Amino acid sequence: MSDRYADYKRLKFDWPEERILRITMDNPGRLNSADAVMHGELVRVWRDIDADPQVNAVIIRGAGEAFSSGGDLDLVKEMTEDFGTLTRVWKEARDLVYNIINCSKPLVSAMQGPAVGAGLVAGLLADISIASRTARIIDGHTRLGVAAGDHAAIVWPLLCGMAKAKYYLMLCEAVSGEEAERIGLVSLCVEEADLQEKALEVARKLAKGSPSALRWTKYALNNWFRMAGPTFDTSLALEFMGFTGPDAREGLASLKEKRRPNFDPNSAV
Repeated sequence: MSDRYADYKRLKFDWPEERILRITMDNPGRLNSADAVMHGELVRVWRDIDADPQVNAVIIRGAGEAFSSGGDLDLVKEMTEDFGTLTRVWKEARDLVYNIINCSKPLVSAMQGPAVGAGLVAGLLADISIASRTARIIDGHTRLGVAAGDHAAIVWPLLCGMAKAKYYLMLCEAVSGEEAERIGLVSLCVEEADLQEKALEVARKLAKGSPSALRWTKYALNNWFRMAGPTFDTSLALEFMGFTGPDAREGLASLKEKRRPNFDPNSAV
């Protein structure tokens, strides 16, 4: 393992095949929720990968039965109470989107169980997104009491159209992997038992392709996201403004109540 990945705590790395780097989001006991450590690591890992000459393709997945269950509620609480934390996470959220978009290496996501929050940013911005049939993709912003900003404002309308984007983002409805494929939100839907092997199969094909051709194809296609930059920046500002208001505090209290005493993926945000 390259030394560049040695100090990561919440992201685990392995090489299933030569030139294929696999990232596993791992927050034990919390269904891989993005706490402060994981959130920061998800921001910077794409720069490390972009600079790594050993990597031709990347897979991102979650440990166990979940992809990622959303923002850690302790971090969300701190954001509602501390302006320094709020502004730090706001900058990280912005950098996370742009770092993934600008990473030259092709990315494959393998989503199962709940796929929410910062993990979902990588899941949907992946060049090839693969979901298990029973995955539950949720943008939980409005349930928390803040605007559905972040990546959602640029990714969902481009992938599945404005009508579907408004329906799922405003109502905070869960999208199964099967439905996500039908509406164009993800590239592929497979049975859960086949998910990891399919992700590896796709990554293998990408790793054997022309690095230059894939890099510049990705760059050109991701200009659709870059052109939506003003929309993204505005939506992100509106989202983070919401964390200073009463709706976010009420939403946080409601979610904490739902998650007791056991951490239920059906209540993940």
